[in-house]
Amino acid sequence: MQTALSFIGMDAVTLFWIVAVFLLAGCVKGVIGLGLPTVAVGLLSLLMSPVQAAALLIVPSLVTNVWQLLAGGSFMFLLRRLWSMQLGIVAGTLMGMGFMRGQSGATAFVALGGALVLYALAGLAQVNFSVAPVRQKWWSPLVGVATGLITAATGVFVIPAVPYLQALGLQRDELIQALGLSFTVSTLALAVNLGTGGMFHAANAGVSLLAVLPALAGMYLGQWIRAKVRPETFKRYFFIGLLLLGVELAARAW
Repeated sequence: MQTALSFIGMDAVTLFWIVAVFLLAGCVKGVIGLGLPTVAVGLLSLLMSPVQAAALLIVPSLVTNVWQLLAGGSFMFLLRRLWSMQLGIVAGTLMGMGFMRGQSGATAFVALGGALVLYALAGLAQVNFSVAPVRQKWWSPLVGVATGLITAATGVFVIPAVPYLQALGLQRDELIQALGLSFTVSTLALAVNLGTGGMFHAANAGVSLLAVLPALAGMYLGQWIRAKVRPETFKRYFFIGLLLLGVELAARAW
């Protein structure tokens, strides 16, 4: 056991924390259909750098989001409608190559904490807005690039992608599948970003692969909880928790 832990460069406490974090992150995703990368990167960053946390996210995020993407029957419809946004995500993430690697520790935590605070405030405010179809042609690539740049800087790919997708007037199942599409593309682009910089190496990839099991177990648990608890109530506490976590991470700079 000690030899295996030495190979991946982690002690038993850190490995236990990783398992617990992905179990919780998967549970959140099982209840509300999103939140795995946000929770995982945020909580993992309490014990490690955001760039290492983002590297461990790659495989569980990819597996759970591909599952979410393929669960519905609107893939081709969504791809035709959102292709420019997805290209923007890839372009923005690759344009930001080196953002996380080049940041000082304080800057990285402020960037991640700020992203979590913005996401939490947007969720708590429950501001409803819509984007007219005629404007989506221009907004989609811009939102994609902005999402990619934030992904490259923080490892979190929910801002502004999630509020934008929620504003498109999609049906519930279409929205869940659209989130899966956006998150899958973001995960692949982030993997290229980190792999090019040498951060997604064999040890990190091995731990990321192991994290799939607690993430999937958490999703099953979350789906059970969803049948017992009102999603609106769960979301409220979820966003409050993210807000506190974001403030704590950002405060590390001082």
